[in-house]
Formats: sequence, structure tokens, C-alpha cells
Amino acid sequence: MSELEGIIAAYDALRNQGIPSVLATVVHVEGSAFRQAGARMLISAEGRMTGAISGGCLEGDALKKALLALHQVQNKLVTYDTNDEEDAVLGAQLGCNGIIQVLFEPLDYSKADNPVELLRRVVQSTEATVLVVRFRLKKKAEQVGTKIVLSSSVELLSGSYESRQAGIIEAGARRAIELQQSRFETWFEEEEEQVFYNLLVPPPQLVLIGAGNDAQRLAELAGILGWRVTVVDGRASHANPQRFAGGCQLIIGKPEQVADQLPMGRQTAVVLMTHNFPYDVALFRCLLPRMSELRYLGIMGPRKRFERMLEELEEESKVIAATQLDRIYAPVGLDLGAEQPSEIALAILAEVMACFNEAEGGSLRAKKGPIHDRRSNHFEIKQG
Repeated sequence: MSELEGIIAAYDALRNQGIPSVLATVVHVEGSAFRQAGARMLISAEGRMTGAISGGCLEGDALKKALLALHQVQNKLVTYDTNDEEDAVLGAQLGCNGIIQVLFEPLDYSKADNPVELLRRVVQSTEATVLVVRFRLKKKAEQVGTKIVLSSSVELLSGSYESRQAGIIEAGARRAIELQQSRFETWFEEEEEQVFYNLLVPPPQLVLIGAGNDAQRLAELAGILGWRVTVVDGRASHANPQRFAGGCQLIIGKPEQVADQLPMGRQTAVVLMTHNFPYDVALFRCLLPRMSELRYLGIMGPRKRFERMLEELEEESKVIAATQLDRIYAPVGLDLGAEQPSEIALAILAEVMACFNEAEGGSLRAKKGPIHDRRSNHFEIKQG
């Protein structure tokens, strides 16, 4: 279950029990912080928290601010300045050296477009969406909050905005989708206002070709990350709900029967791991025409096994283009010294995540500059 799904599940439980709650959202970060803009946490009137806005350093104070917002029935923006070395709570002990803006929004369960209901639309979407959050850095200013969800085609999925704002909001959302990253704007209308265009993409789709014991560990770990998992095998004795619980989609059949049923897209990774060479080659052959739809294709086994696959396909006059080879990871996984099935699963998922995030997958101590990419942290100026 993803963090957002966990927040929605907790929200549903609180709503059913009639317990008030508040959504806390990190709407901007300047400098260093454990969580970046878009991190969210649900806080109940009883003090229960789901999700996180920091590594645990801000949560205690966030509870107090959430209860205050709940008592006043009013959105509140709180600034946490962790550069302040004199603040025993938020300064030296935190050690992040950043300025974190957190928006607290009391939730009205009677409204179909309250912030968590908007998050529900995001989670239900099969395409990238933009969640628009409006706030003001000026102290004691009215905070508009989370109001709009737009699809990747900039179609309004939920929420509302005034017609005079339509052009600027749609342009801002379209720009976030083009850049494939969240972004910020400052509007100048009657009052200065900040806008957070929070780009959210569907969780990765992991397709496991093979239902062996190592695939079980891979499916379990991917499920913890909130990824969608599909398991494919020719054996019903292996690909079944008893071995793959937790909502895995199961597809049973011969390679030529199942190839067209496989999910594809920008967020899809396929791993060939049947340990059955003819089955792997047959499915590899079926996947080649669809390689442009795939982001990642991993093949388990030694390099010689992959080379043998290529030789068989070449004998059939099937030429693999360089662009196709760039998407193939064989042997699969990062070099972590993995031996056990769970360790191998970790190495594979780490490589898929690095591929999807266009990261090197190396040690952070070797990285030059900040841990997180801050290209999109500045506020672009837009005249209303």
C-alpha cells in the first residue's frame, strides 16, 4: 500500500467513526529537508498520524498546529525554519538547514471535494495528475488550500476554480506535465498568492514473468512500496492467489497467449525470471515489437544466458535496435552482492527505481551537490 493509499484508508476509518481530522501537506521547501514538497500526513483529533512530513522531527509540533486548525476550523500555513540553531526543537537538533512550509487543512467530511477526496481521485487515476494547492506566505493571510485535480490532458477531474483563473491554472498544470515535475508559481492579483502544482504519477507497474519463489519475494517487496504487480506463468500450480496474495494480477498461459495482456506504459517494468529458457525466449520475442512502450526490461540469469537469447533471435533474423538494447537490463539488478531471494528482490527493485527516476543508483556519498533535485523549488512569477 502506498503512503497516499494509507492516508485515504485512515481517512475513511475516521470519517466512519465521526472523528475529525486534518491533512498536513508540505507545500514548499527551501534548502535541505527530510521530506520534499508533496509529503502528506493525516492527523486525527485523537492524535493518530498516518503518513509523514519529516523524519519524525516536526510531527510533535505538527500535531499541536493541526489541533489548533481543527479548533478554529481554518486552514493554516506554518513555517518551520530549521536554520535556526537557537531553536532547541527545530534548529540544531534537526540538522536539516532548510525552511519548510506546511499547510494544515481541517477536513469537512460532507464535501465531496475536500483535500483527501481529491487525493482519492489522484490514486484512482491511471495517468499523471496535477493537484493544485494555493497558499499565501504572508502571515495571517487566508489560505485557499487544496482545490483542484487536473489530468495529464489538463481536463478537470475534480474541484473548481473561477473562470478568470482557468487560463493560468491550466497553463501551470500543463507546464508541470511537460517537465514531468512539480513546480511553483507566485500570482499577483488582488493579493500575492503562491501556487503549488503537485505532479503525481501512478505507481510503477511491475510485471513478473515467472512465479517461482524469487518472484514471490519480489512481489511482496513491490507491494510494500505500493507498486502494482502482475505475475505471468504457464503453470497454474505456481501463479495462484495462495502464493501471490495482496492484489497481484495473475495471468496464466503460453507466451503467445499472454503477451497482449501485459500492462505497458511509461511506468511499467518487466522482469523475465521463469528459469525456463524456452519460455523466456518466447516471451522476449513477443515483447520486442512493444519495447517502445516499455521503460525497463530485466532478464534474470548470467550474461551468457542473455547472449544466447540474442543469438537465437538473430538466427531468426530478428534485429534488436540500439534503442531497444538500452531498455534491457541483463543481468538484472544492481550489484549489491545479493544472494538470497529477498536480497535479489531488493537489488532488482532498486535498479527499476533508479531507472524510473533517471538516477545513477550509486552511493549518495559520491553524489555532488544536494541529495534532492531542487530545480523546481523556485517560484515563477505570474501576473493575474
